[in-house]
Amino acid sequence: MNDEAHGAHGPRKAHQAHETRTAHDGPTARDARDAQSAYEERHFEELVRKLMTDDAYTIHPSPAPYPAIRRRGVAERRRRVAAVGAALAAIVTVPAAAYAVVGGNGGGGADTATPMSSVSAPQSASAAASASGPARPATDGQLLDGITFDEATKALQECLTAEHVARVVGKDAGKAENYRIILAAKSTGDSNSPGDGVHVVGVAQRPAGFRVICDVKDGVSAGISTSTQDGLTSAARPVVPDDNAGGLYRQSLIDKGRWKLPYRWASIGTVDPSVAEVTVSYGGSDATAALDHGWFVAAGILNQQVTRAPHIKGFDAAGKQVYDSDTDRTYDKTLP
Repeated sequence: MNDEAHGAHGPRKAHQAHETRTAHDGPTARDARDAQSAYEERHFEELVRKLMTDDAYTIHPSPAPYPAIRRRGVAERRRRVAAVGAALAAIVTVPAAAYAVVGGNGGGGADTATPMSSVSAPQSASAAASASGPARPATDGQLLDGITFDEATKALQECLTAEHVARVVGKDAGKAENYRIILAAKSTGDSNSPGDGVHVVGVAQRPAGFRVICDVKDGVSAGISTSTQDGLTSAARPVVPDDNAGGLYRQSLIDKGRWKLPYRWASIGTVDPSVAEVTVSYGGSDATAALDHGWFVAAGILNQQVTRAPHIKGFDAAGKQVYDSDTDRTYDKTLP
């Protein structure tokens, strides 16, 4: 009986022991596999992060398909210009301001700016826009980099037509004869907008203070920037840099730290009648801006990478400093 019992219980105990070992060994094996999988996943993530870090500055985007991008962007630009048009509906018409520019023509060397005579007299008949086209700049020095007035005129007309300014802003804003061309200069292509071209800046008689910056490449409009500066200056802020004209002095954020040099830059804005002189420092060089009908603009050639925006100062007739962009809380002093 005992032998039978022993015989009966022996296999049962062995089976139970096997089950116990299996139950114990199963989760341990799974834990090991899970741990190995987690380790491999962490190792893979670390490898990917390292590869991304190592290649961050070696990856160069292929040239953007500009024609397709432009077609897709037309609708967005129309919406932006339409928004400006709505804002301008409440503006009271006053005499339009004009720009003047300082700076040598293009080239790879340093650009030595020569002060230009300030113009404060009202517009003369000869300076007014003709019925067939825009008015000429106050000085020939406003046409930079070998660009002729006829070329600047064609670029402005192409831009106003292609960007449908008359439809979204107003009839007058779409007429080239309503503008004075105050700057024409080379534009440098970047990863966001490949290919060099021409910047043409014009200020309209109507609506007052309305200005356009047209970017034209190979005779075709590549975009437009619009803004209004009317009535922004005051005794407390006698110099007002154009916050929407950053495209004149900086390249694409995509190319930060890798700008194409040399680079033609310009800085523009409005001034109070009490301001007699404006100076602009950028990239280690200084330029004296010209003052023309309430606007200032300075230009030069940049030969180094920069992280600071142009430093602008204004002075009254006695030589007293009345404005410094470093103390202007509304001015972005660091480039994005």
